[in-house]
This record gives sequence, structure tokens and C-alpha cells, in this order.
Amino acid sequence: MSVLITGASGELGRALVGRVDDPVGLVHTASIGGIRTVRGDVREPALGLTSGILASLDDVQCIVHCAATTDFGLDDTAYETLNVRGTAHAIGVARDLDVPLVYVSTAYVCGMRGGTVREDELDVGQAFGNGYESSKLRAETLVHGAAAHGLRAAIVRPSIVVGDSRDGSIGTYKNLYPILKLVVEGRLQTLPGRYDAKLSLVPIDYVADALASVVRQIDQAVGRTHHLVGADDISLRQLSDIFAEYPPFFIARYVPPSAFAVADLPAVERGYYRRFGEMYASYFNRRVTFDATNTDALVERPRPGTGPDYLRLLIDHCLESGYLGGRPAGVEPR
Repeated sequence: MSVLITGASGELGRALVGRVDDPVGLVHTASIGGIRTVRGDVREPALGLTSGILASLDDVQCIVHCAATTDFGLDDTAYETLNVRGTAHAIGVARDLDVPLVYVSTAYVCGMRGGTVREDELDVGQAFGNGYESSKLRAETLVHGAAAHGLRAAIVRPSIVVGDSRDGSIGTYKNLYPILKLVVEGRLQTLPGRYDAKLSLVPIDYVADALASVVRQIDQAVGRTHHLVGADDISLRQLSDIFAEYPPFFIARYVPPSAFAVADLPAVERGYYRRFGEMYASYFNRRVTFDATNTDALVERPRPGTGPDYLRLLIDHCLESGYLGGRPAGVEPR
């Protein structure tokens, strides 16, 4: 099966390229060796592809739309342009080529909801922790709307994508990694959170394997949403206990949001919190479990263990790579 992959030069796109038989990478500025690529731009109608290039893609049998910005703290225009309109343009190309679309969303499209979130749930009036999550809901809504008018589409929702399940490796330290780095270095010592909050981590290799399974079984996947999550969640209590096993690490103190005041932080820490901490603070207050019934029925690979031993694997890799080190000079516990 020939598969057009948007965002093929990104972390997930690169992982998926090696897992499908005949990948065609849509790239904007980056280059990818060893596969067929086409130049495009998700911000443009038809993904920026000329009519001639579209005609050359007549062998494509499926589109996987990975391209998106996953950064937090951007303005609404950036999310609308890249995540929402980009999805609309991918839908348009899927219609032009008359092929199914696999859309990569996020499990945290559930926003600030608690409890168990089913795969068939989307907009229940939830609040969001950031503009990224909100943009993914709007994009999913577009996919559902197009499906109601004949588009064959499947949706996958990874949770927090982190390192490989075998050795903890990751190409780019993004999303959760920077905030944890600031915590263990003692730059963020007090955060609004609850120790029973849960983080849903999922290894990048499992996400790519599961996504490839969806592509291979696209006829069974069409019309369904699949949560791509690990077999376990990590509570903030477990996170803190495991950090305590590493002597150089500082262990943050989590206080109820009602008792947290940014103004009470020391000036330097206050700056870090306003620049970084407040973008992630909502994840330290959520108690959500993601149902994965559709995924378990379709994906050949069982969901990997993502409990304490996996967290230690991630930390060990960060130490070995030099991403996490000792406490910086001048930063001491209060």
C-alpha cells in the first residue's frame, strides 16, 4: 500500500515511514532520504500540491495526516492555521484522490475531563488546558463532518508521546520533557497539582506500530477512533517517589490549585513558571483514564507497560544522553 504521510519529517512521521510498505513523505523544508517525497505546505489548499503533483500520486491508497504543531503556548492563529486548516486541506486531498484518511489527534482532546474517556466521545462541552487541545477538537470535528458526507476516515489519539519502550530513546525532547527538566533541576520547586493526578505516557514505537496497524487494516478502522495509550498510568506521587531514587534530582512540591499563587513564588521561579510551568500545570491536576477498546481489538501489538519501570527507563536515557544532569549551580531547595 502506498501511503502519503504529512509531517513525514517529524518525530512520529519518521517512525511511521519505516513501518509502511511504500511511504510517500510530504515535506515542507526538511529532506528525507530513501523514500519518495513531495514538497508541500499544510497551510495551503490541497496541501500546497500542484495539480501535476496530485496527478503523480494516483498510486496513493491512504493518507496519514501527522502534520501539526504540538507546542503549547502559541497564539490562536498558529493553531488555527496549522492544526485546523491543515486538517481541512488534508481532507480535501483525500477527497481529490478518493482515498481514506487517518487523522492523528491527541487523547487529551478530552480537555480537563476526569474519569474514563471512551473512544467514541468528543465534544461534551469540556474545558481545555491549552489552545493545542482545543485545536485538535476543532480538527476532529472537521473529520467527522467530512465522514458524514462520504469521506472514509479513521482517527487515532496518542496520549503523551515519549521515548522508545526498549531503551527510552527519543529524537527530540519536547512537550513533557522540558517541564520535567525544570522540575528536577529545581527551577520549578512548587507547582499547582494533586498527587493522585495521572499522566498517560505512551512510547513512540508503540504509537508508530499501532498507526501502521490502522493503515494496514484501514477498512476495519474506518469510522472508528482509537486511543493509543500505554497499559499503565503514572501518578504524581509515583513520579515524585521515582525522582527521589535519583540523588541529583530536586523533587517538586505540589499544592492544591486553590492554595497556589504565582505571586508567592521567588522572582526567578516565578519567571520560569510564567514562561513554562503554567502551560503544563493542568496536566498535574487531571485524573483521566482512556478507554482503548477499539485499539485492543484492531492493533496486533499489545499495549506496552508504562508504569514505574518504564519511567525509570526514560529517566536513565535522559541521564545517559546528557539531557538531565545534576542540579545547576546556585539552585538549592528552599
